[in-house]
Amino acid sequence: MSDVPTLQTIYAAQERLDGLIHRTPLVANRSLSSWAGRELRFKAENWQITGSFKVRGALNKIAELSRDGVPGVVTASSGNHGQAVAWAARHFALPARVVVPVTAPSVKVEAARHYGATIEPCGERSRERLERAQVIAQETGYAFVPPYDDPLVIAGQGTIGLEILSDWPRVDTVLVPVGGGGLISGIATAIKNCRPGVRVIGVEPEGAAKAQQSRRLGHRVELESTASIADGLITLALGHLTYPLIERYVDDLVTVSDAAIQQALWLIMTRMKMVVEPSGAAAAAYALSARPNLALGTSVAIVLSGGNLDPMHVNLLAKPPSATPEAR
Repeated sequence: MSDVPTLQTIYAAQERLDGLIHRTPLVANRSLSSWAGRELRFKAENWQITGSFKVRGALNKIAELSRDGVPGVVTASSGNHGQAVAWAARHFALPARVVVPVTAPSVKVEAARHYGATIEPCGERSRERLERAQVIAQETGYAFVPPYDDPLVIAGQGTIGLEILSDWPRVDTVLVPVGGGGLISGIATAIKNCRPGVRVIGVEPEGAAKAQQSRRLGHRVELESTASIADGLITLALGHLTYPLIERYVDDLVTVSDAAIQQALWLIMTRMKMVVEPSGAAAAAYALSARPNLALGTSVAIVLSGGNLDPMHVNLLAKPPSATPEAR
């Protein structure tokens, strides 16, 4: 097994996942395309099993661990990765433990518990829960499943890139939300090795711009703190594996405000009749607020990375933006 994901390992992941997860559609919407001034299609990972893209990487990783005969798995997660690990572990009849922050959205925690995982709250910072998960792994012999910084996890996420290229051959730009970097590094590895001319753009919240700052400064940056309504994207730093992949393959890194994310949530709900969580709407927020940006391309695929909206945050959908497209 390579220490870094490759196009070959992404194809292997696609074969492994075939029939076990959904091949999510690229959904078109004339109203939002007109609003953005370019053709948009939305990769609906909010309709994926467990409600997010995370199941791709978790299942790919745990499939390999199951072959190795591990007694169980453990992870640290703010929510979606924990659900994915719990679901994948149940598929392979393995026990799972998930260390979550005390601030984790209840809908995500309860879903992981429903899939059979044992839940342990631990602090608010990612470093705290990662350290606790590693201790559990040492004490139990369980295998640790990283949220993003792992070749098999990244390869699983990269299958999204293969599907986008197959389903929309003339796509010229792909927008991807950036948290720890596993999603975009997998997608970018797949796309740039198949179609180098397709641009890959990473989108971060303004309050968690670790990738953009890392690129600007020329080294991997760890922020002191982050803040955004996009709770799945507020990691303090990119992974040690994902950072060089992003630097190698990702064309541009941009940020969006929480207000733009909230606007995107409202537009997606009212125009597409779809529910996404704030992290899942970040890439759409850039496309829907960057109309003058001609460099964005004319055929733009947008990854809606998750749909596990916390019921406590439904108020984000209550207030329409100041200007909206005409319904079509």
